Amino acid sequence: MTRIASHRGGTLEFGDSTPSGFAATADMPLEEVEFDLHPTADGAIIVHHDATLDRTTDRVGAIAEFSGSEVRKAVISYSRNEHPLLLEELCATFAASRVQFRCEIKPDAEGRPYRHFVPRVIEVLRRHDRLEQTHFSSFLIEILDEIGAVSDRPRLWLVSPPVLNQLGRKAVVELARNHSIPEIGVHIDQADAALMAAVKDAGLDFGCWAAHSARQIEKALDLAVKVFTTDRPSLAIAIRDRYRSAENAS
Repeated sequence: MTRIASHRGGTLEFGDSTPSGFAATADMPLEEVEFDLHPTADGAIIVHHDATLDRTTDRVGAIAEFSGSEVRKAVISYSRNEHPLLLEELCATFAASRVQFRCEIKPDAEGRPYRHFVPRVIEVLRRHDRLEQTHFSSFLIEILDEIGAVSDRPRLWLVSPPVLNQLGRKAVVELARNHSIPEIGVHIDQADAALMAAVKDAGLDFGCWAAHSARQIEKALDLAVKVFTTDRPSLAIAIRDRYRSAENAS
């Protein structure tokens, strides 16, 4: 059945990219945990969604302009007085978990890829025995190309609504195939059976992101997409369990 990915460790349940959210996700009966990475000025790799600390912590400024120790002093909003994790710490949290990684490598605050960042991420994941359990994602094909040049791990192109609207289904599929990207993910509200069929007919996998409400989760399950991300993993698990019970009873 459709895979569930706990988005940023379950943002609406535990806060955005919090240690407690990731720890809870590691014990959940789901398949993936989604997270985002940025580098610091001294080479640390931080698990955090935005390129800056402004929106989700008590500090301001670009992560890439601070040292790792400075970033880790920030307190995450709506958390249990928690601080951003290092990638090594996230690996330790999931060391004994069956949950796989869905790793989004983010661009900088100007929307540009960080230089020489991808090989460093891959090295940390390899060193901590997590690379073989990692799927990579990005909104930028340039980043996905860089990942593909140094790793054979699966890659997912997150297609934003403006990109899908401007390019159209056919061009999006052609771009993915031209760049040997095996999976496309779209916003749940743009997903439909026709788009999924077009993607799958091209030999690509199809998933969704931002399935946070019960209606959106049910839509992803009704479509039978490969995977969807959600800020409410506990709700998603409960709804999927209900679907499974209904199937077993029929």
